Amino acid sequence: MRKLSKKGKVYAAAATIALVAASGGAAYAYWSTTGSGSGGAANSTGGGTVTLHANFDAGVAPGGSVAVTYTADNASTTTDTKVGVLTVKSITTSDPGCLSTWFSADATTINATVLHNSTNTTVGTGTLTFANDTADQDACKSATVTINVGSN
Repeated sequence: MRKLSKKGKVYAAAATIALVAASGGAAYAYWSTTGSGSGGAANSTGGGTVTLHANFDAGVAPGGSVAVTYTADNASTTTDTKVGVLTVKSITTSDPGCLSTWFSADATTINATVLHNSTNTTVGTGTLTFANDTADQDACKSATVTINVGSN
């Protein structure tokens, strides 16, 4: 192998320095670049709708009360939902002679998440009370009592 002359060494060193400088210049330009931009996407439509149920044992009699469990079904395939504060909207009976005013109910909300594609998730508890009135309440025998509940 032939030895480089002094002039050849200078050219080789200059070429090496130019190559390093060119590489460093490219790296510097890459790291010091500026620009701007933006992006976006639509959020979920949020909390879907759940179906609420009031569940209690049959057989409440005048002067008595039964525990109520409020549950929710969530048919959404993607969205989990938190139920707001439960409120008893109304109480109805299947017999017009069995007055709904003889009944009262309350609802205490449990801070529960109703998962998507779920049924029967407990979201609250309460009590259904059947007042003992001086009027004849025989129309309430075997009548169906319905608690209509909502949330907000």
